[in-house]
This record gives sequence, structure tokens and C-alpha cells, in this order.
Amino acid sequence: MSDPSNPNIENRSTPQWGLMQRELFWAPNEEKHTPLNTPNTVQTDPDKLKQLAEERLSKGGWLYSSCNAGQSWTHYANRLAFYRHQVIPRQLVDTSRRDTATTIFGHRVAAPIGFAPIGINRIYHPTGELSPAKVARELNLPYCLSSAGSCSIEDTARANGENDGQGVRFFQLYWSPDEKVSTSMLQRAARSGYSACILTTDTWQLGWRHDDAAAGNYAFYREHGAGDLALQDPAFRERLREAGIDPAKDPKRAGAEWIDKHIWHGHSHTWAEIPGLIKQWKDISGGKPFIIKGIQSVADARKAVEVGVDGIVVSNHAGRQVDGAIASLDALEKIVDAVGDKTYIMYDSGIRGASDVFKALALGAKFVFIGRLWVWGLSAAGEEGVRHVMKALLAEFDIMMNVAGYPDLEDINRDALESLPKGTYFPGTPSLT
Repeated sequence: MSDPSNPNIENRSTPQWGLMQRELFWAPNEEKHTPLNTPNTVQTDPDKLKQLAEERLSKGGWLYSSCNAGQSWTHYANRLAFYRHQVIPRQLVDTSRRDTATTIFGHRVAAPIGFAPIGINRIYHPTGELSPAKVARELNLPYCLSSAGSCSIEDTARANGENDGQGVRFFQLYWSPDEKVSTSMLQRAARSGYSACILTTDTWQLGWRHDDAAAGNYAFYREHGAGDLALQDPAFRERLREAGIDPAKDPKRAGAEWIDKHIWHGHSHTWAEIPGLIKQWKDISGGKPFIIKGIQSVADARKAVEVGVDGIVVSNHAGRQVDGAIASLDALEKIVDAVGDKTYIMYDSGIRGASDVFKALALGAKFVFIGRLWVWGLSAAGEEGVRHVMKALLAEFDIMMNVAGYPDLEDINRDALESLPKGTYFPGTPSLT
């Protein structure tokens, strides 16, 4: 919609995101440019955004944000799967009253799009997690804080709107084998208004990432150490004292103590332990939702339902953990068929634009999480970069609902797609990044 005075705008519960396109078109008349839209760096294209992030990040920061497991086959599979499913546009549909708003675990949010949990954001920008948390609040999108984050649970909550009812935030848990530390993190999250716990189950240990390994690129062993999230945790500080480590004098040892023993520790957990963790979180939080992230098999999806989770995130960690694994989008189809009426299904991995969001929703996800896009925005221009990238994605999705003829999110289902056979490849040699 290009007319900013169109009366149908008032019928929406969310802003007319698509008007951002008009603003960008008009901006040169007033010699205005966003941080990512200058004469030399025109950025809404994800490939160009990625290139800009590489130019502005340190070598270590770039490697950590871009590395995939092994030869990147799972990452490629994710992108190929999105190509395999193609949208069927509809014509002469009244899209004037379209609305992107939806509900997730009782929270009314602006779109079925959230900020995926990504660790150690200070390697991308000095403001770390505070910038995406603030932007998420402004846009009324859910924000997920990683327990491998740089900024504290409490500071990130304040940036997201602590106790004012405006920010929707979830806490992603890397499950420490040290019960005292994991309990402390959950207690802090509950006190700070995080309204769900998301347990990531595919990363007890990092997958093998060639470039990171070759360069010895591991920020937790270097300048960033344990970060405020860890150093403000009373249980972890007690463990540091017991180990005789002063984080002020030896931040590298403190960082190793945190990451090696409490985050990516290599100790496996099992399904038998999940009911106890669910109960612990429910008791601590007053019954707030518990979610498992990393589900790729139908058997695991059924098991998750059996143990009583409130939702699952179908994800292969964007191809960063298991090389040569199935595309997460292909997993989504089967999982929705198996348990789609039994739990709240979310999706992440490989999303680069509005059509990818559309396709994941059409295949049965109720909600999607975005990762690398907002990280690249943060890397390129801090808070303004995150804001620009996420507003552009919302605008693109809003416009897509309009031009494709799908005014309601409920209309976006499998009938909206033509799906090519598995094994279909991109024509030519386009970027798969």
C-alpha cells in the first residue's frame, strides 16, 4: 500500500509495515539515508547485508557469525528446501484489511516473527544483546536471550521493557550439568519477566566448524570471557571462588570455566530428565511455558509432546551443528503432520526473507524465528542496523501478503504452495548463503 492516507490503515492492529517501501523511495528527495541505505551501501538484500557485515566485523566476529558445521551441507539443504516450495499467488482478493498480528503463548505480537537466541552479541557490536532486545520491544516482536549471551539477564530485560508489560521475552537455556548454576539462571530469568523457557537440545557441544577451528576462533577463551550474563550469576561466582579464579585478573580462565562447564560442556542430557526440568521451570516461573528447540525427527516431536512441553522449535541450528543433516523445512512438514494438533510448533533455520517466512507458515509453523539477518544488521550498524533489517523484513512480509493475495495469516497454508520434488536444485549457480 503506497497511499499513507488510505483509511484501511486504521483497521489494522499493527502498523502498515509496507509503507517503509514508500519512505525509502521518497527519502532521496529529502537527501535522507538510513544507516544501511547510503549511496554506497544499499542494504535490504540479505546477500549484500551479509557482505557489509563481513566488511565491518573483525575476522573472528565474522567467522563466528558465518561458520557452519563441516562442509555446510546442512546449511545448503536449508536454502534448497525453501526454493523447492514455491508460492501460488492469488488474484482479485481483498487484501486492504490484512494484518500481520498473531498470538504466541497468550501474547499478542505484531507478526509471527521473533528474534532467535544467538550468543555473545558483543563480538558483533559493543551494545550486545541490548540493541536487539530494545528493537524487539519497539516492534512488539518476541526476543529470545541466549544463556551464552554477553549482557546480563537483568540488563537485557530492562532494555526489553522490564515490568512494564511491553516486551515479550523468552529465555533460552543451555542446560548446565551443574544444577545450582542452571537453577540460578532460571530463577534470574523468571524474576526478570522472561515469559517462557526455551531449552536448546542440539548443542551440548559445538559442531565442528572448519574456519573457527583453523583460526582458533573462540571468543569465550579470548577478550569476551564469561560476559555479564555469567559474571552476574551468584552460583557461577561461587564456582569461580571455589576454583580460585579471579575473573578481573584472569578473564580467559573465567570464560573457559563458564563455557566449558556450563554452556557447551559436552555432557549429554536425556529425555528421562526433561519432566524434572519442566517441573522446575514451572515451579520457579509460576507455570510459564516450556519449549524445546532443535527438534528434527518425528519420534522426538512425539516424545516432546509425551513429556509435556508447551511447544517445539523445529530447527537444525541453521546448519551449525550436524553437517549433512536434513533440511529443517523438510523436517517441519513431517512433524506438523505428526503432532501439529498437539503442541505449538515454531520454526527456525535458513530464513532470509519474507517468502521464507511465508513458506514456513504455509507448511504448518505457527511462528518463525530469525537469526543471521538481525545479527548482520547489528554487525553493520548496531541498534539502527537491527531496526532497519527487522522493519524491512516486516515491510516485505506485509507487501507479500498484499501482492500474493493472502490477507489473513490463516490463509497461508499448504494450498498456497506448489512443492517440487525433493532433490530439486537451484537453476544456475545462485548464492546459497
